[in-house]
Amino acid sequence: MMKKNVFALILALAMVLSLAACGGSSKSYKIGICQLAPHPALDAATEGFTDAVNALLPGQVEIDSQNAAGDTPTCATIINGFVSGGVDLIMANATAPLQAAASATADIPVLGTSITEYGVALGIDSFSGVVGSNVSGTSDLAPLDQQAQMIQEWYPDAKTVGLIFCSAEPNSQYQVDNVQSYLEGMGYACTQFPFSDTNDMASVVQSAADASDVLYVPTDNTAANNAGIIDNICRGVKPVFAGEEGICGGCGVATLSISYYDIGYKTGEMAADILTGKAKVSEMAIEYAPQFVKKYNPAICEALGLTAPEGYEAIAAE
Repeated sequence: MMKKNVFALILALAMVLSLAACGGSSKSYKIGICQLAPHPALDAATEGFTDAVNALLPGQVEIDSQNAAGDTPTCATIINGFVSGGVDLIMANATAPLQAAASATADIPVLGTSITEYGVALGIDSFSGVVGSNVSGTSDLAPLDQQAQMIQEWYPDAKTVGLIFCSAEPNSQYQVDNVQSYLEGMGYACTQFPFSDTNDMASVVQSAADASDVLYVPTDNTAANNAGIIDNICRGVKPVFAGEEGICGGCGVATLSISYYDIGYKTGEMAADILTGKAKVSEMAIEYAPQFVKKYNPAICEALGLTAPEGYEAIAAE
């Protein structure tokens, strides 16, 4: 009888230890998301990221998602709150949050998304594709040579192109410099029209429209958040080509765009690998969108009397 009781006790203890071990394997994680501003591209990236981490780490993730409403200093405030709160990972959606996170912590893994060029954003000369610190992520860069070719496809006889961008966004400067180089190689005369913020945006866009046959806007967060300003000046008057679908949907003729949801989802997959120890952020290369799609804005094209060339998909009206 004694032997049976001892055996039962050992069996019960083994079951308790087994259950404890199973429960201990389901670790929970805190993730802080800082998004620069509310607009369709960044919203889609945040949605993709959230869907990925919840799918890969079901019931294990507590997400604190905050939006800086387009204000760069607010990004630093949000990020500092994440650091002091001891989050396990920071997702920085756009350049300003990435720069704030890289400055705020060297220990907490930081994943960026909707970043055009990490070398430019982080001041890394001769960037190799791996940051090598606590930072990695995904890029929203669509091939800039193909964006220039898109303008040539629609307007082969145009002479002048005005490049509109926010001077406070280093990745915008990077894009327009490269697109300008490609366009000038095709014979276009290009002029850059930087605006500092929304206060001088309308006057700069008007100057660009007056001086140019065609306008180009890169994946610029300030422009994306204020596409209506560009549209009010240019609709039916001057064609605007955009670096991404969100801007094109608001004011553009056409774009060579990526899926921001997809790059956000990829960033979430990277986060799951880091949190579960499958990968080290310092060794992770920057990931890029797997495909690029030519799209056009039917309403803008109708206002300008344009017919889209073959191979372009219509942007769905909201």
